[in-house]
Amino acid sequence: MRQRIIVCPIIENNGEYLLCKMADDRGVFPGQWALSGGGMEPGETMEEALRREIREELGDALQITHIAPWTFRDDVRIKTYPDGTKEPIYMLYLIFDCVSANRQITFNEEFQEVAWIQPDKIGELDLNEATRITFAQKGIL
Repeated sequence: MRQRIIVCPIIENNGEYLLCKMADDRGVFPGQWALSGGGMEPGETMEEALRREIREELGDALQITHIAPWTFRDDVRIKTYPDGTKEPIYMLYLIFDCVSANRQITFNEEFQEVAWIQPDKIGELDLNEATRITFAQKGIL
């Protein structure tokens, strides 16, 4: 089984958290709301990977002013590819608390929607399991 180290930002701005609705046809959690993030590439530090993923998925205009490692965990997930094939992957999640100075987002094809959500409204979304666990560990759910 392939394994991946995943960097995952919990991005907060003025008391609200950025959540992304995954594309219906790909990823580990198709069609569900999630945190952004993705796999580290060879030679990257954790912060380099985190900043690259934020840039790739959310655009260059989003200004991250604070990054702090928060926690980590692991599990096995099934990834769905755009051609419909599936693959089990052992994932090690490195989760970071992040603060943004603005809300300027240009999201890529991995997402169909993004939203800034108040903590008391997060539980109303169809969150994927990993995101639900993360917000439960933070005491928000």
